[in-house]
Amino acid sequence: MRVKVKDALCAQSAEEKINVKGWVRTKRQAKGFSFLEINDGSCLKNLQVVVDQGIPGYDLLEKTSTGAAVSVTGDLVSSPGKGQTWEMKAVSLTLLGEADPEKYPLQKKRHSDEFLRTIAHLRPRTNKYGAMNRIRSELSFGVHKYFHDLGFKYIHTPIITGSDCEGAGEMFTVTSLDLEKNSSPDTQNVFENDFFGQKAHLTVSGQLSAENIACAIGDVYTFGPTFRAENSNTPRHAAEFWMIEPEMAFADLNDNMDLAEDITRKMIEHALEHCSDDMELFMKFVDKNLKAKLDSILNQTFQRLPYLEGIEILQKSGRKFEYPVEFGLDLQTEHERYLCEDYFKKPVILFDYPRTIKPFYMRLNDDGKTVAAMDVLVPGIGELVGGSQREERLDILRSRISETGLDEDDYWWYLDLRRFGTVPHAGFGLGFERLLMLVTGVTNIRDVIMFPRTPRTLDF
Repeated sequence: MRVKVKDALCAQSAEEKINVKGWVRTKRQAKGFSFLEINDGSCLKNLQVVVDQGIPGYDLLEKTSTGAAVSVTGDLVSSPGKGQTWEMKAVSLTLLGEADPEKYPLQKKRHSDEFLRTIAHLRPRTNKYGAMNRIRSELSFGVHKYFHDLGFKYIHTPIITGSDCEGAGEMFTVTSLDLEKNSSPDTQNVFENDFFGQKAHLTVSGQLSAENIACAIGDVYTFGPTFRAENSNTPRHAAEFWMIEPEMAFADLNDNMDLAEDITRKMIEHALEHCSDDMELFMKFVDKNLKAKLDSILNQTFQRLPYLEGIEILQKSGRKFEYPVEFGLDLQTEHERYLCEDYFKKPVILFDYPRTIKPFYMRLNDDGKTVAAMDVLVPGIGELVGGSQREERLDILRSRISETGLDEDDYWWYLDLRRFGTVPHAGFGLGFERLLMLVTGVTNIRDVIMFPRTPRTLDF
């Protein structure tokens, strides 16, 4: 029976005749025997295999090089080597798949992130990206466990939508038509002939649908891919990314901020507890100050700050920013990072933004100028979470839809929530890739999602 490398390395006692399968990381030959370092992706560490001359398959070592896939049967025995409790003494070797050493691109121990992005199909075999995939998997589980323990229901919201949640218009179109043949000056609405009979998009958020379900069964969350056709070639943006989106019925902005702060801390704790070996790699080779940064986030309450006060702090900072700072303008990454890295030196929750820069669904405050919106800003990233208390008053919501230039008829179902048993409710979106960047210290979003979708990039 096959035993995974992780389980072999964690064995409580020696074992006979186990089978290990994996990819060769290194091969060292000596007189009469060879050493193979095998990794199957189950953990960061490799299993050392001693292959003595004369065992069945020993002659295959000539074709076995870095990157080759092998199956080894043998005994798990105590290892005399430093840093490892067990090693495997092979009794037979099978070569499952060769890797031509003249062509296999992962021969060196270190490669640049830029190079590895060009071979995204192979980079999970490196230590760094194997670790990233395991952390991503474990944090995904952590998200589900977190909400399950709080009594939230996991829901699935549409990926194909007819509405624009953000009102920004930067959405991908979904069509079954050959647009070159079906778009002409004589066609008033080419999408009338399309699959859905109207224009359809890939969603930028599951929020609007989640609100519907939250206003029926209470606290819910969705966790899935979202898409934005924003032509942004920055280290923080991707065209396809994953969002964690809770919605809470009978909740206000303070409840929203409490949940956003809590889940940020809990996910850091989860990674440190359940991914210690993989996290150590990032602390050692990616960001030597990572542990101190994460401990700082865990040990301090987040600073809560009205948007207006944030603007005043930035204006009085004496810092020369690339982008202007004034009331009514959205903050840029440089502003967000100044507030949490330089001024407060901890995460900041900015709230009560001007109505003019936020979507229609955010609750209008009593001053008539601001909405009950909030963003969580964290060191090294800037915005991690964006959310709001939703506008539950029908008349004000209709007015906001109108002033933002959207068609009320497109949101008739959304308005029905306010017609039939409306309640205060709130929610947010937490960018999963940005959470991974925070947890690992990685500075480019392209390196926390294995097949990044960015402008001019669709290779895999």
